[in-house]
Amino acid sequence: MIKLLIVDDEPLVQIGIKSMLNWADYGIEICGAAMNGAVALDMIEEYSPEIVIADIRMPIMNGLELAKTCRDTYGRIPLFIILTSYEEFELARQALSYEVVDYLIKLELDARSLAKSIENTLKRLKELKATEAIRTSGRPLLQTFLDKFFLRLLHNLFDSEEQFRLQAKDLNLNFDHKYYVATHWEILEDQVQEMTHDQLMNLYASTIQMVRDILNRYLPCHVISLDMKHFSAIFHFSSVDDEGRDKMMEALHNAGTMVHNYFNVFLTVGIGSVVDAPLKISDSYQDARVAFNSATTQDPYRDYNQVKPEAIKNSFNITLFKNDLTRAFEEFDSSVLQDTLTQIIDLFRQNPLRYLQAIDGACNILYLALSLMPNGEETLSDIFQDDADGYRSIYRMGNVEQVAEWMTRLRDGLCDTLRSKRVTYKEHVVASVQKYIQNHIEERLTLNEVAAIFGLSPNYLSALFKKTCNIGFSEYITQMKISRAKSMLLDQDLKVYEVADRLGFESAFYFSKVFKKVAGVSPREFTQQKAEES
Repeated sequence: MIKLLIVDDEPLVQIGIKSMLNWADYGIEICGAAMNGAVALDMIEEYSPEIVIADIRMPIMNGLELAKTCRDTYGRIPLFIILTSYEEFELARQALSYEVVDYLIKLELDARSLAKSIENTLKRLKELKATEAIRTSGRPLLQTFLDKFFLRLLHNLFDSEEQFRLQAKDLNLNFDHKYYVATHWEILEDQVQEMTHDQLMNLYASTIQMVRDILNRYLPCHVISLDMKHFSAIFHFSSVDDEGRDKMMEALHNAGTMVHNYFNVFLTVGIGSVVDAPLKISDSYQDARVAFNSATTQDPYRDYNQVKPEAIKNSFNITLFKNDLTRAFEEFDSSVLQDTLTQIIDLFRQNPLRYLQAIDGACNILYLALSLMPNGEETLSDIFQDDADGYRSIYRMGNVEQVAEWMTRLRDGLCDTLRSKRVTYKEHVVASVQKYIQNHIEERLTLNEVAAIFGLSPNYLSALFKKTCNIGFSEYITQMKISRAKSMLLDQDLKVYEVADRLGFESAFYFSKVFKKVAGVSPREFTQQKAEES
């Protein structure tokens, strides 16, 4: 059961929350209640609840101080739901910078709003626990892998539908929906010059988090951060009638209004066309970027169907370079990246009047670099460290030549990074693949499937594995399976056919044949030898 702690200095509120829902239906037990944050902190240490519902105003230590202390001490769990009032918007704004999951207005609190908040919190909790599980499984860290997955989806960078399906399955993502719409967003703030880098990071992260929470209250969607101030949302529908479209537009408007009220920033959004298959989402996203180019703070929600034909010419289709860019980032191939980005820069300079195309193309490549490069944010910040606004300086480039110069700096910096980190990166990839194999050795593992899970081409992974380990990929898996088989035979006292079945061999006969080839003796002879030795 998931443990929940209630923290409020009003006993009636505590009683109300306890009785408002049948908590067992959500797999939740209430582990206690506290009158202030100081008492709650001791209870959190004792009971380790996954969820805390806390009033924002309490004596001794308020909910905001409690959330901050827990964030600093325990990390991202427990998750907090904050109770607030209309007069406490400023405090609630602050709470979002500590990744509070939700805020609930006390006067409007009822079973429906509490249930919705709990459902969102449970969903976030599941994601965080999955991240921690994956951190030790040998697979790429979930959030990084998730970002890369959606960047490939938005830009049509998958090698095949099989690769897409394998990665989606590995991330527990469902794409069995009938229709999809992609959107492209920008966060516009007025006081950027008065804010430090950390304050801006907090502002953008909190804004995106609030948008994610609000949108999912209306329609299921995936929100993907592209850089500090741009993100995308992918909606899916069972039907594309006017009701569904109206609901999406209501979600966009409410997200924009709420974000402006809380953070004093504006959102502009481009809305793509409706598509009927997940691998067509890239088409919808391309349309969304076209529509986005005509969005303003006065007309912030622009639909592709409203766009004039000439605006379409201002979009940059990065899929023309997708194979080379994917290979360069995945294989740390600086020569391929150098050649590809040089082609794009030359293309910009050959069309000096195509400013909107150039800025759109540069931003597309920026998003790819941020998500596909290991430590992309840190790498890009280092490349543009001489600019006060870092890599975001792309947004103040006023003509094609300036964009081309910015792209040249990006190209040179990325290529230097790839060259300097190529050896260690390859070793890291192989070590991660080995760990993944060891943790999934009882499954049927093939080169194509493992390569797809890591977003690599099978040929590249095979060659890299052979060169780094001096052993072939399939041979390594076989050795690991036989190693596991030995421990199963000795420690778990399993029959030969049971071990063969658990390790995914097609028959006990074939398993025995492979075992003898690797170990020099049959499984039965192996167990007899060990029995005699002991």
